[in-house]
Amino acid sequence: MIKSMTGYGRCSETNENMEITAEIKAVNHRYFDFSSRVPRQFGFLDEKIKQYVHSRVNRGKVEVYITVRLLESEAIAVEVNQPLAKAYVDALNQLSQEYNLENKTQPIDVARFPDVLSVKKEEQDEDEIFEQVKVVLEKAVDAFIEMREVEGEKLKNDVLSRCETILKYVDFIEQKSPESVKNYRNRLEEKVKELLGDKQVDEQRLLTETAVFADKIAVDEETVRLKSHISQLNDMLNSGEAVGRKLDFLIQEMNREANTIGSKCSEIEITKTVVEIKSEIEKIREQIQNIE
Repeated sequence: MIKSMTGYGRCSETNENMEITAEIKAVNHRYFDFSSRVPRQFGFLDEKIKQYVHSRVNRGKVEVYITVRLLESEAIAVEVNQPLAKAYVDALNQLSQEYNLENKTQPIDVARFPDVLSVKKEEQDEDEIFEQVKVVLEKAVDAFIEMREVEGEKLKNDVLSRCETILKYVDFIEQKSPESVKNYRNRLEEKVKELLGDKQVDEQRLLTETAVFADKIAVDEETVRLKSHISQLNDMLNSGEAVGRKLDFLIQEMNREANTIGSKCSEIEITKTVVEIKSEIEKIREQIQNIE
């Protein structure tokens, strides 16, 4: 299905350990341009989030915001430096014996000595945390893609409608083009008669001049190619693939054919029609800038 590059999705869920919110939004961009914002202590999620989002989104300037609120205190552990504690106790006993002092050392006394006790946070299981975040992120991306598909369908219908309009204009040009040759022949014949007066007109020369003119203004090849491009555009839009960049190239080719037709034809009605075709092509070009 054709997707727009503009979209937004959000999901927030709470499990037994944390409250997670994932938010994703995007606008059009030529390539996949990704940025994310996650809590500092979860910075390891950045690359994993990027890989997951890129597996589902091909193009666009994508921004992801993740918030995580821990519902339980972080697991901590108090460790005893056993060799150091023993050394302090031995030193106190030695002082007691050496100077005949009463030794009433309590554990709390030893614990006060530097570096006997140390507090360490339990290491986070990065893969487990990512899996919990991914559950929420996946739902946000689902909503984001759904919005993109809705917008994409609107873009597709608008582009196809404009293509139909262009085809009607092309049919008009194909019907009108032979009349241009006929009108030119009549004007040329009248002009020659006016110049020659009563003298007989060289019919063969007239035919030759008309044929040369007809060759110069012939737009058959251009109209055929323009129709072919429109047919390709229809196929791409109905393919369901990410075709935005291909469409951009195709629109350039369509515009080139329209310019060539305009440069060959001098009839005012055809010239006006070419202007209308170029106007529709430009509107299509603007629309496909937002197609993934």
